[in-house]
Formats: sequence, structure tokens, C-alpha cells
Amino acid sequence: MALLPLLKMGDPRLFQTAELVREFGTPELDSLVADMFETMAAAGGVGLAAPQVGRGVQVAVFGSEKNPRYPEAPPVPMTVLVNPVITPLGDEEEEDWEGCLSVPGLRGVVPRWKRIRYQGFDLHGEAIDRTVEGFHARVVQHECDHLAGKLYPMRVRDFTRFGFTEVLFPDRDG
Repeated sequence: MALLPLLKMGDPRLFQTAELVREFGTPELDSLVADMFETMAAAGGVGLAAPQVGRGVQVAVFGSEKNPRYPEAPPVPMTVLVNPVITPLGDEEEEDWEGCLSVPGLRGVVPRWKRIRYQGFDLHGEAIDRTVEGFHARVVQHECDHLAGKLYPMRVRDFTRFGFTEVLFPDRDG
């Protein structure tokens, strides 16, 4: 396993739509996922999408028991999600603070669907089909945005609630 370099906002690769994964269970995919989990953990994240490490494929990893960047957040199961599809369940949105490993040092309030169904595949091509809400739904939507070439600041509606983490949350780490 290896730590992968994280791309930062401004890198044009972050704004491209990722390609579908066509082969599962390959050594390359296994290695990418293992490296992504290691990179995510080392950076203190709760999710990471392949485009953030310069790989233009529809792969996201996420999950967390407890994270200092989101101290009030409930646990999210460790998941590999390949070729995801998100379906909003209802019209209700929730606004909450988000950060991103590709947008270091900043936070913003972002609207997301409150409740979603997400479908896709795991590392071996087995189907995933989950209905989730709250923080779990937010994490999935954030990571799937990366696969579509979107970063969370593009979803911020009120820029009075967007700024440097150290100013907005002086007692919080990261």
C-alpha cells in the first residue's frame, strides 16, 4: 500500500467526469482501493474519490467510526463504491458544513438530499443497494460529486457560510 498524492482545487482533473469501471477484481483495482483507504486515513478524511488522487475512474471509498473533523457525526460503514447511482428519496434537503481533502483548510454549508438510495458495486462487482440519510447520505453525495467533476464549493448557496476552518471553528482540528 502507498499514500497517494491528493489533487487540490484548481487541478483540471478534478473537474472531469470519471469513467465507468469495466473490470472488477483486478490487481490494479485492488491496489487502488487499498491505497485510497490508506490515503484517506492518513489525511483524516471520511471519504475519498479516485479523481482526487488523479485516477479518472468511478471509485469512491468512505467510512468512519469517529472523525475529529466531524466530531458530532455518527459512524458510517467502511465502503468501496464503484459506478454509483444516487436516487433522492423525496424533495427534502439538509444543509450542513462540509470540507474536502482537495479543498484543504476551508469549510462551507452545502445543501444535500436528506435521504437517498445509492446503488453500485463493491470491489469484486457485487451489487450494493442502500437507503441512507443524514451524514451517511451527505458523504455519499459528496464523493459521487467528485466522480461527476464537481467540488462542494460549487454547491454552496450562501458564501457568508464559507471560509477558513481555523476562523469558522477555532477549537476544531482540520
